[in-house]
Amino acid sequence: MIKRFLAASVALAMILMLLQACSTEKKALQHNGEVIYHVCQRSFYDSNGDPNGDLKGLRDKLDYLQDLGVTSILLLPLYESVYHHNYFASDFKKIDPEFGTTADYLALVKDVHSRGMKLYIDMETQYVTQEHEWYKDSYKHPGSKYSDYILYDDSAQTKPSTIVFGLNGLKGFDGVYQNITTVNLKSPKVLEYNYELFKYFADPNNDGKFDDGVDGFRLDHAMDTLDLKPQLPGLFKSFCKPLLTRLKAVNPKLSFVAEQANWASFGINYMTDANVDRVFNFRLAFAIRNFKRDEITAMADSMYRLTPAERQQIVFIENHDMPRFAQIVKKDVAKEKVGAALNILIGGITSIYYGQEIGMFSGDKPDGVYGPTDANGIPLREAFEWYEGETGKGMALWYKDTGPWWTDRNMKPNDGVSYQEQKNNPSSLWNFYKTVIGLRRTHSALANGKYQTLPNNSKQVVTFLRYDKDEAVLVAVNLSAEKQSIIVNTQNTLINSKELNSLIYKADIKINNNSVSFDMPAYGVHVFQAKQ
Repeated sequence: MIKRFLAASVALAMILMLLQACSTEKKALQHNGEVIYHVCQRSFYDSNGDPNGDLKGLRDKLDYLQDLGVTSILLLPLYESVYHHNYFASDFKKIDPEFGTTADYLALVKDVHSRGMKLYIDMETQYVTQEHEWYKDSYKHPGSKYSDYILYDDSAQTKPSTIVFGLNGLKGFDGVYQNITTVNLKSPKVLEYNYELFKYFADPNNDGKFDDGVDGFRLDHAMDTLDLKPQLPGLFKSFCKPLLTRLKAVNPKLSFVAEQANWASFGINYMTDANVDRVFNFRLAFAIRNFKRDEITAMADSMYRLTPAERQQIVFIENHDMPRFAQIVKKDVAKEKVGAALNILIGGITSIYYGQEIGMFSGDKPDGVYGPTDANGIPLREAFEWYEGETGKGMALWYKDTGPWWTDRNMKPNDGVSYQEQKNNPSSLWNFYKTVIGLRRTHSALANGKYQTLPNNSKQVVTFLRYDKDEAVLVAVNLSAEKQSIIVNTQNTLINSKELNSLIYKADIKINNNSVSFDMPAYGVHVFQAKQ
């Protein structure tokens, strides 16, 4: 869900964190080098020409994801909804038929697991539309068995409570308006329903083996007091923690990641109070998008310093709710590679949004340009560009000719932004992503190592050390359009006076006592391994 109105508070929070951060050694955050591919399945690959991306289409492209180096897949909601993003459910238990059947879903899970990969699904069970059974049965019917499931603002149940942003509903890109309301997360019945719902997806056949179930869940728009409603305070302890604790008792390997509704939040209380395993590091994401060295290092330092043991931060630079990174850097491929390097090498759990690896962009239309409709999100969720043109097998053009968002689409033929145009080009963005993900997957220090910000002589270059008991890796990223001659302080580090081997791009390195020096091209990236 779109929350860009929080940008100002994010900036303020970053300033505060800069004052708090330190550049000392940080603990390692264990996650086995996981690389998540966050995908809007409706827009990824269409297997049957309808033309929605679907579950079978995702199965057809698992080879692509493995070739890129992805280890896990995070889907947008699967359940039935009238909206293109599938938030605001009409039926939580039914897979959207435009994605496929339950059999298609189970086949995807089986195929993903057979490859040693993981699958996560997005859940937002705090809202329902007028098509949902709870809404239909309880509206104007105080005697309904579902009256306790829906939050009403009057005893006659004629005023369903508003949702986020104070909305009562939303128009779909098809022009159809639907009422939407808030679920009563304080109801014990709702808590039990959620437990059974999540447990089903974790173990569909209930045999206790979990090979047919998802590996975890994303909790969308999570808040301790949902949308600041006085009727729904303290949800971390009354709803989230008991729900997640029971589910982890069923399968201790389940992982839960919460999206902080307030993007300025570092999310620590989600881990301590709600039993969440992971949160999204929005502060680091915005720091990288700002290309500010001190912000980036402060956020990285804080990530390692503040995150509780056995918990993780997900590191990303774009998602389904924000302008794409390529748009932020005005389609400058060199800058996109800078973002990729920091996204993948700085630590935490890497998450890549589909199309990020080929530089898909999202246009420069202002928020809300199409009026009060979910179509405003379409530029952020356009069809994955498999080919140099917009036609071809599997193109998921579900929004074609449905409104001005199609005329305004960002997909252009022969613009270099496609898998077909990049896969055989060694210097392409796609191949850079593959290379850097490969470094993360093959070097334990980059996968799970500790982190240490290293000082250098340039305000334009980020330098840090990733290390474990087996190796130490120095990463340097030039944030500027100018060549930089860098001197990195290595005093009291594992790489001091050690010979360094270039892992990506060659460099003339001078090893001095307590420092190393080398030149960096504009927006250059260097990764050096210390020889043990």
